[in-house]
This record gives sequence, C-alpha cells and structure tokens, in this order.
Amino acid sequence: DLCADRIDYSLRGLLAYKVSGEDKVRSILNSLTVENGRWIFKDFDSAYEYAKLFKTLNEGYYAAIETAVMFRRVGDYLKYALHRKYVTEEDLYTTDKNVLEKINKNLENDAELKKLWNRMNSNKGYEINSNNYDAKVYCKSRIVDPLCRHKGEVKRVSDAEPGWKGVVEQESKPKRYLIKFSD
Repeated sequence: DLCADRIDYSLRGLLAYKVSGEDKVRSILNSLTVENGRWIFKDFDSAYEYAKLFKTLNEGYYAAIETAVMFRRVGDYLKYALHRKYVTEEDLYTTDKNVLEKINKNLENDAELKKLWNRMNSNKGYEINSNNYDAKVYCKSRIVDPLCRHKGEVKRVSDAEPGWKGVVEQESKPKRYLIKFSD
C-alpha cells in the first residue's frame, strides 16, 4: 500500500526532475483519499497515471544507471578512505563536509585516492560492459500498485489493468549493472 512518505518523495521528485508540473501533482493529490487508514485514489485513471509516473521516476532516477554509478563511485572512495584510516566509521556519522575535509587532506599524497576522487566527481568515464567490468552494482527498484476506486469497488491498479501485474513483477526486482570505468 502507498504510504505518506512514498507519496511525498514521488510527488516532489516529479517536480524536481521536471517529469511533471504543479498542475499534475495537484491533480494527483486531489485524487487521493484515506479510507480505513489506507491511501486510495478516487478513480482508476488517476491511480494508473500516478503509477506510470512513479515508474518513470524509478527508471530515470531511483534505479537508473547513473544512480548505480554514483553509488559505486562514492562507495569506492569511502571504502578506500576507511581502509587507509583517513576517516573512521564514526566520522561517517558526522557531516559530509567533515568527512570530505578529513579524506581530502590526503589527495596530494595518495594517487589511488586522487583517482577515486576524480572518478567520483566525473559525469562520464564509464560504460555498461557485461564481458569486462570493474563493478557489479545492484540498485533497489521501486514500483507502486496503488489502490483505487474502480466500478464501485476498491481494487489495485493491477486488478483493473492486468498488464500492470507484469510491470510490478519486473520492476520489483533489483536492477543489476555491470560497469566498466574508463579512468
């Protein structure tokens, strides 16, 4: 079932990533109601439209290749810094600024750290390569199958639109990316 948090971050995402405009987001909000503690769309069309927009966010942002690359680049940089004791695990619970300042003091004296820093801050320099890859990255994939009023009953979108069942099944699986960095 939908929760307020998921509704909130997805509607903000629609605006932030310019997937949809304010009028559409307002329309989605106005089509939602709460019945017996559950978020329900007042009609199938609104629910289906929201579900498809959420899928667009998932494919383009939440579980996209760029997200996988970012996760790996940042993870490699931090893992290396932890291994070299430039920061401690406790430092990771402070601020980004504090962590970066501690690590980056070592950039000039550590070629591998410098390489990872440059990789982390690059918008290019990778490809998907299933035969020759540096990293296998999994991204959590998200999808919604909201409840809605349809023909006098409360149903899931997938009950009213059977093709959506396959989408839910496919998009519920983590996305796997085999990434080759070219630095």
